[in-house]
Amino acid sequence: MQCALYDAGRCRSCQWITQPVGDQLSTKTADLQNLLVDFSVGEWCAPVSGAESAFRNKAKMVVSGSVEKPLLGMLHRDGTPEDLCDCPLYPTSFSPVFAVLKPFIARAGLTPYNVARKRGELKYILLTESQFDGGMMLRFVLRSDAKLAQLRTALPWLQEQLPQLKVITANIQPVHMAIMEGEIEIFLTEQQALAERFNDVPLWIRPQSFFQTNPEVASRLYATARNWVRQLPVNHMWDLFCGVGGFGLHCATPQMKLTGIEIAPEAITCAKQSAQELGLQNLHFQALDSTQFATAQEEVPDLVLVNPPRRGIGKPLCDFLSRMAPRFIVYSSCNPQTMAKDIRELSEYHIERVQIFDMFPHTAHYEVLTLLSRR
Repeated sequence: MQCALYDAGRCRSCQWITQPVGDQLSTKTADLQNLLVDFSVGEWCAPVSGAESAFRNKAKMVVSGSVEKPLLGMLHRDGTPEDLCDCPLYPTSFSPVFAVLKPFIARAGLTPYNVARKRGELKYILLTESQFDGGMMLRFVLRSDAKLAQLRTALPWLQEQLPQLKVITANIQPVHMAIMEGEIEIFLTEQQALAERFNDVPLWIRPQSFFQTNPEVASRLYATARNWVRQLPVNHMWDLFCGVGGFGLHCATPQMKLTGIEIAPEAITCAKQSAQELGLQNLHFQALDSTQFATAQEEVPDLVLVNPPRRGIGKPLCDFLSRMAPRFIVYSSCNPQTMAKDIRELSEYHIERVQIFDMFPHTAHYEVLTLLSRR
């Protein structure tokens, strides 16, 4: 992938951009093999990769500059702003949105937040696109609600220019820290979620609910998990750290009993809506802490699927799973180092198969799916 920003030394987010993608995958495979060198692995499945550029469905842009000439991008460590509207990771559909947002910021009087001076209102622009129908969600992250009335007044002009904006919100983040969003979300449109669809499974994207940023590879990840699970004798399944329900909704059958647990209520709202659309009666999604939920149960499911944040599932949940001893565990991880640490704690389980999904080309990061079976 060619990137003028990288060539000019203005952005180094894609550290591996000069390496061919094949070499990147080989390096990631070697890294995973090294992490799992002490384990017996039944099958190493071929890595899955997608497009090298224009693969992201989300842009997280720091707003800097002035109200008349805003910059959308990032801040270097020394505080110098960098405009990233031409980043090749974004699809071409993002460019016209960025182009309209810049004059809109001036029209609405949304002064960019100045980190050094701790002044201004507009901190971030968060843009998400649905691959299903091209609809977009736009979130203005503001320091306070002081400019909310001005934003509402100017909004009809923005919607006229960009009818693809289906969901628009203002998020209030008052803390002077590099935190992307606050707890308060104010909807400025009647529609509150984007419709998405992977592998004919309806999914919904709401503000403050996690959703994968590489839809092409994510859809193959979910499809692979479905294929693995449906080859197993599973009638009862838990989907822990379930997010909007992508894994559980793919794996479930009308006969299967499935419980999905996620701490974020917004994500659970999405998962419940999807389950209703699919007409699946035995799916139950709850907004709870996954570890607290699991350790309070007595009934043992056939399979537990976990998709934790980068910290992994942790020793308490590993210990509980070892005692509870479900027949199978499917572990989806965005941090193979913590996954390997967790698997070491699950000493009664054997790695049946493992597969890399390259969600993050041009970086050292990757997703991995692992099937464990009780010895």
